[in-house]
Amino acid sequence: MLTAAISFALTAGGVAVAGLRAWRRRFLSATRWFAVALLPAGLYLTGLFPLATTIGREFGHWAARLVFDPRVWTGVALLGVSAVLLVTTRWVGRRGEVEPAPERPAAAGPAPERPAVTPAPPKPKPRKQSGKRDDGLGGDFDDIEEILRKRGI
Repeated sequence: MLTAAISFALTAGGVAVAGLRAWRRRFLSATRWFAVALLPAGLYLTGLFPLATTIGREFGHWAARLVFDPRVWTGVALLGVSAVLLVTTRWVGRRGEVEPAPERPAAAGPAPERPAVTPAPPKPKPRKQSGKRDDGLGGDFDDIEEILRKRGI
């Protein structure tokens, strides 16, 4: 019952601070305060506070056994040896001193030679103005004539 009172009091206090921040037109800060203010009530209503106390209690028991129980120290030593062996084999394997890498079959042949940079497309030559047409459509007809000339028509 005390947990409920404390969590809802924290939520109410956080909502009050959020309200003050909103009154001062600091809406981003007010939204953050409101989000944090909802956490205690949400944790209580979902039942995570008793879970947290259980986890804390079990962690305390484990820490006490770690200090006083020789079996736990044996387990810690085995974990340490395992980690050292894994790191050592990885390090030696990268140097290539223990096992040579198996030879792989060659590819179908050498890679075809390609230029490192694709050549730029040729720049179009400037057109020679033979004379301007008087009908006002000279530019359009010049383009059409050039296209027909390129195609051989």
